[in-house]
Amino acid sequence: MTRRWTLRSSMVEGTTPADTTVGERPSLVQRVFRARGFTDSAVIARFCEPKLTHLHDPSLLPGVNEAAARLVAALRTNQSIAIYGDYDVDGITATAIIFHTLKTIAPNARVRHYVPHRVDEGYGINCDALRTLKSEGVDLVVSVDCGITAVRSAQTAREIGLELIITDHHSLPPEGVELPNALMVHPRLPGRDGAYPFGDLCGAGVAFKLAWRLCSLWCGSERVSKQLQELLMHLLPLAALGTIADVVPLVDENRTIAAWGLRLIKRTPLVGLQALITACGLDDEKIDSETVGFRLAPRLNACGRLGHATDAMRLLTEASPEEAMVLAQQLHEQNGHRQALERTIFEQATAMAEDGGFDRDDRRAIVLAHESWHPGVVGIVCSRMVERYGRPTVLLSRQNGVCKGSARSIDGYSIHAGIDSGREFLTTFGGHDMAAGLTFSADHLDAFTEKLIAHANANIAAADLMPGLHIDCEAGVEELTEDAVKKLQAMSPFGRGNHQPLICIREAILHEPPRAVGTQGKHLQLRLRQSAGGRDRWLKAVWFNGGGHAVNLASGMTLDLVIEPKLNHWQGRISVEAHVRDVRIAHHVAVSVIG
Repeated sequence: MTRRWTLRSSMVEGTTPADTTVGERPSLVQRVFRARGFTDSAVIARFCEPKLTHLHDPSLLPGVNEAAARLVAALRTNQSIAIYGDYDVDGITATAIIFHTLKTIAPNARVRHYVPHRVDEGYGINCDALRTLKSEGVDLVVSVDCGITAVRSAQTAREIGLELIITDHHSLPPEGVELPNALMVHPRLPGRDGAYPFGDLCGAGVAFKLAWRLCSLWCGSERVSKQLQELLMHLLPLAALGTIADVVPLVDENRTIAAWGLRLIKRTPLVGLQALITACGLDDEKIDSETVGFRLAPRLNACGRLGHATDAMRLLTEASPEEAMVLAQQLHEQNGHRQALERTIFEQATAMAEDGGFDRDDRRAIVLAHESWHPGVVGIVCSRMVERYGRPTVLLSRQNGVCKGSARSIDGYSIHAGIDSGREFLTTFGGHDMAAGLTFSADHLDAFTEKLIAHANANIAAADLMPGLHIDCEAGVEELTEDAVKKLQAMSPFGRGNHQPLICIREAILHEPPRAVGTQGKHLQLRLRQSAGGRDRWLKAVWFNGGGHAVNLASGMTLDLVIEPKLNHWQGRISVEAHVRDVRIAHHVAVSVIG
């Protein structure tokens, strides 16, 4: 009950809502689209029905033609290739995309994958790993989801005679700062035909575009053989996993990749992905972006966070069906251990944040370090801290005189820029506007903290510190029909840049006391009533993790609620229900409006 409610602007100036006659009230669905700037029927149709033809020509991606040509040459001459990935879902899926492409094109190709150890080696391309790969006979290294700031590593590769192709999507260094001396593929690098049309691909998205261009070059034309067409379709679920898990904006071609990948994921021939779906208990459930974010992705991430991501990498590349089932179950068990660690760290971090005054208006970023925190888990806790306190958060594991950890941000503030403001204190760092990783000497903790807070104070308005809910529109309970909710679901997949529709319900009466449900009564079930047109309309609502608010709610109260409309499928019946995001006692107070 502490969130700031903001109503999106209800009309784009100078336009008329699609399919609406002047004088008529637009439907709920039309009002939601209009709030997001969609007023043209054709644009709405394109948004709701993403097609593969909406993907941009891969040859426009800066550096991709040269990289694909070099890989074709390496395959034709049987050179040894190593794919150097990152240990998160984006890096693992990106690696798998390139691995399967090379092995499908040339089944006997000498291709291997390498993923650094999160704790022992850290993020990015490290020089010792390159030397090891060279000593083991590797001729060409292709990085995925890392490397755009790896100047020293690129120089080491040249010194030891190892070719390096860097494919990445993370923020480019500031203008004037040196780039690696290597062949690079990156959506924000200047290309020979100008800027790439979409700069927000994730690592797996970049890898998919490279795989596509590699296939077309191998076939000697823009047309791809039937076998390789099928391969690219099979790779879309991997690209979708990376896209959703990396929390890049689900717009433009990210939306197309996510939508088609989710559509195809249950039909995947990849045995590792099949095993992961089974281990998550999803064989008979629909897989959407929420399922990926809360069930599939955490299990792929678990081993990389707590140990070495080799198992997850092997699961999605080389594992046999029997091995895949074993690996998937191991990831499932590791994820349970990760959840327990996460809960402990979160409890400690919230206490430290409040004791340290990081919830005050004059400290608009949180920076905390602790000796017992696992560096592989702090990133997840960062996200929970951002959600709780509404401000960018850096959590660090402090061990042996070194602080190492992760950062997450709020919309509108670049945590990458904030960390860069304290560059003088850092050993390494990298990332993008919403997330980053960093390492520095523990001696610099206080100085770095003050530098980041000063940057955040100067760039974050006080009003933006309270966690906010951007409401699409207000509606009556009678408008929440099965047909309307189905049409709203056509806006999926949901995620950053395309959030679940949020609707404000005004003056609904709580018909009976809230009922605690779930483990230890963590959730609340509400039965709501609202009068419209002389009739009572009813709505069942579920407030996940709202159990603590039961003491503030009583039968007969008049409430304003922010909800996500959902369809509940139970025993062959479909009904509309609301997932509650926030509740207020109704006081007829208008919410602010943003344009």
